[in-house]
Amino acid sequence: MKITILTLFPEMFAGPFDHSIIKRAQEKQKVEIELLNIRDFGIGSHKMVDDTPYGGGVGMVLKVDVLHQAIMHAKETFAKEHTKENVKEVVILMSAAGKTFKQQIAQEYTTIDHLIIICAHYEGVDERVMQYIDEEISIGDFVLTGGELPAMLITDSVVRLLDGVITAGATEDESFSPSRQMLLEYPHYTKPRSYNGNDVPEILLSGDHQKIATWRNDQALEKTKKVRPDLLKK
Repeated sequence: MKITILTLFPEMFAGPFDHSIIKRAQEKQKVEIELLNIRDFGIGSHKMVDDTPYGGGVGMVLKVDVLHQAIMHAKETFAKEHTKENVKEVVILMSAAGKTFKQQIAQEYTTIDHLIIICAHYEGVDERVMQYIDEEISIGDFVLTGGELPAMLITDSVVRLLDGVITAGATEDESFSPSRQMLLEYPHYTKPRSYNGNDVPEILLSGDHQKIATWRNDQALEKTKKVRPDLLKK
């Protein structure tokens, strides 16, 4: 899988993608992450990427011609590097007005050959960009200064689900995974057995796997009721 991120600030991604699971996934060639600077496709000697909005208003708007050229470059580069037929390629725009990103979408994205993520900035993008994208995606009902942080989150959530990136079966019982049936994950414990008067529940030391499974399911239900009751309504 290849993920291409179109951004005005590629240097922001150096830390998150150069450590831990994302770094190992790239080293194992499970994913290729490309950072494409939108300004490379800017207009004129000053590499202009934005302009004032027609009709007036505060802020600057990213130009449709610039973003279209960046998208086409990403697609053409991928086509040159891969000879696979029936390539599945998806272009998404990070936008507070988009549909909310969820675990199910992350799972769907793992089946994509090439995911292109556009990081919006300023007042937004020219509406005509929409004809060149497949989806607008939001990470929640709030506004950020740019799409870089959401792009990092989406990349992390997708990459960790790719086959061979983390231990087999490690993601199957997590919160929001299909097996959880809308329940949050149960609580975990490790050594020491007792700490400051708080002991590990005896059931986890019993060795009775069926009782442990029942206890964990009960705990997951109680946690979901307390923390995310809205999930139970679904």
